[in-house]
Amino acid sequence: MRSKKNHKLGSSLAVMYEKEYLGKKLGLLISMIVSIIAVLLSMPFVKWVYVIQADTLYNNLGLGEDMISKLKSSYSIFNLLSFVKYSKQGNIGLYSMLLLLIFVAAIYFNIIMLIRVLKKKNKTKGNLYLCFLGKLSMIFNIIFSFATLGYKFFVDMKLGTTVFFISPIVYLVLILSVIAYLSVKVVENAERKIYGEYGFWHELRKNWVLFVMLIPAAIYLLINNYLPMVGVYYAFTSFNFRDGLWASPFVGFKNFEYLLKADLLNLTKNTITYNFVFIAIGNLLQIVFAIFISQVGCRWFKKTSQTLMFMPYFVSFVILKVLVYNLFEYDSGVINTLVVSLGLDRIDFYNKPSYWPFLITLFYIWKNLGYGMVVYLATILGISDEYYDAAKVDGASLLQQIRYITLPLIKPTFIILFLFSLGSIMKGQFELFYQMVGTNGVLYDATDIFDTYVYRITTTQPLSIGIGTAAGLYQSLFGFIVIMLTNYVVKKKNPDYALF
Repeated sequence: MRSKKNHKLGSSLAVMYEKEYLGKKLGLLISMIVSIIAVLLSMPFVKWVYVIQADTLYNNLGLGEDMISKLKSSYSIFNLLSFVKYSKQGNIGLYSMLLLLIFVAAIYFNIIMLIRVLKKKNKTKGNLYLCFLGKLSMIFNIIFSFATLGYKFFVDMKLGTTVFFISPIVYLVLILSVIAYLSVKVVENAERKIYGEYGFWHELRKNWVLFVMLIPAAIYLLINNYLPMVGVYYAFTSFNFRDGLWASPFVGFKNFEYLLKADLLNLTKNTITYNFVFIAIGNLLQIVFAIFISQVGCRWFKKTSQTLMFMPYFVSFVILKVLVYNLFEYDSGVINTLVVSLGLDRIDFYNKPSYWPFLITLFYIWKNLGYGMVVYLATILGISDEYYDAAKVDGASLLQQIRYITLPLIKPTFIILFLFSLGSIMKGQFELFYQMVGTNGVLYDATDIFDTYVYRITTTQPLSIGIGTAAGLYQSLFGFIVIMLTNYVVKKKNPDYALF
């Protein structure tokens, strides 16, 4: 009897959630309402954490009057890190940072959910995508609520006393998010039956062998790609051996301020300019030489040319340094020896920064031309001969065949390689710059990039882990923004060429 009553109750709830109001099903509207509440309660003026007996606690921490004056009796998630900074409790900094990141992710998905629900039309099947967004936003709300509750116990344990009182807002968001998740789940189950899509667990049961085969790759990525990302926290600390990696003082954006004072704009300009030139000229010449070699009829000449162009890629950067030094050295370099024999004055390459942007670009292209050309050559050789035969029948010249057949068909390859290159536009060719320029301070203005700068400060200042991490974080965020914007533009123009 009880099971029948439960089944009847579940059926009536399903019917209720399936009803449409204002053009949307009730289950999705509940999720939207909870998202609105979550976004409103996340405003900076809403306090999520209260300090118990703030005056007594701050005095017990042994802080000076200047620090106590900066501390508050209540905090929103936005300024919770200021408690870590001014209370000098670095051992709770990592958890505070992770809590902020979860909070930002939760707000982001709630806002995306609102935008999608308010749209009149959806391109995906029915409401499946909306249900996915609704569940995702509610899951992040639930995770964030539990993380906030756990934060109280973590801080109390680390400081050895009761520190925080969690606002009832956290419990409200948790309860509402659970209700909204269940309501969306009811709507989703009905939608999945209509379109014959049964979700992740159905796929897992059906293709469990394939998922098992993915486990080693997932573990590898987790260990080598995702776990190291926790180290981003060091960008906001001042590392010292006494406190260790996870308890060093939290300093906020002090490391980024140091970078800004260290001529951040010039480092950014140099890194971007060099990489853009490498990408533009490098890809252009790789395409040109790939087309040239593909048109060569003599087999032995084609193989010999490919080998000779590919060989510089295997030349060590240390050997490159020796080569460059013997070419451009002031007293006995090959070029200056030749210049003197012609009755001209010696050229002081290592004291004139204006020469090095051209020299670095020249040697980069010399070293990487053959390697990059192989990709384009493989694409060209994969083009069917029928296109060229038909073009010849129509009277197309060689240049016309290249223009109307070869170039359009290698365009997808170029775009994909271009997007991959842009993702690392803030990552310089460290070995190339360091071996060619070394520690010659005279040339820094024209040749110093982020990678050489970080290497220099980490070798001269052994405890500058925070500054090096801050520079790496800046590079990564800059590259992420560039690749996202570029992919967005490409997707708008031609979705088939976009990475995602």
